[in-house]
Amino acid sequence: MQQTLVIATGNEHKRAEYATLLALPGLHCLSLRDLGIPADAPEDGTTFVANALQKARYYAAKTGQMTIADDSGISVTALNGAPGVLSARYGTADLDDTGRRRLLLDTVNALDPADRSAAFTCVIAVVLPDGREYVCTGECQGTIARSEAGNGGFGYDPIFCFPNRGCTIAELSQDEKNAISHRGQAVMQLQAILTELLG
Repeated sequence: MQQTLVIATGNEHKRAEYATLLALPGLHCLSLRDLGIPADAPEDGTTFVANALQKARYYAAKTGQMTIADDSGISVTALNGAPGVLSARYGTADLDDTGRRRLLLDTVNALDPADRSAAFTCVIAVVLPDGREYVCTGECQGTIARSEAGNGGFGYDPIFCFPNRGCTIAELSQDEKNAISHRGQAVMQLQAILTELLG
């Protein structure tokens, strides 16, 4: 018997990543777009966990299906942890992913701090129709690059550098990214939970 999983995102890059990572037997993944549901969930929590749970609960109630939603972002030490939970809404409302990334890079470069460290965090919440909830968390440490590099990934990936590898997330292969990224870590936890739920 197949189990439907709603991937609560309007971001096509993110949906594609999840579809690849969650290719589990018996699991049928549907996006909000597949279901004709607008990505209009409230997202006003002050933590990644709060936002992920808020969205997962909202769409699980709408669809009556097991639902996952995530909240992720980049926290820069020199900016006192900003943009953090506001990563997807950083800057002015007219900015897209590219505009937000360039704004963050320009801001950090203008400060030119000695400490360019940053962290990427991803929290994935799973909400079942019967009310059960699970939370998976992944985090990776790195630095803000001085310029963009790489064509892979999306969002802030081209400016998040792994010093020990000498490259940004956007320069990694998809398999390398999945093995070490914040989302990859959280998804590994999610896979274990879904495998158990699928029996």
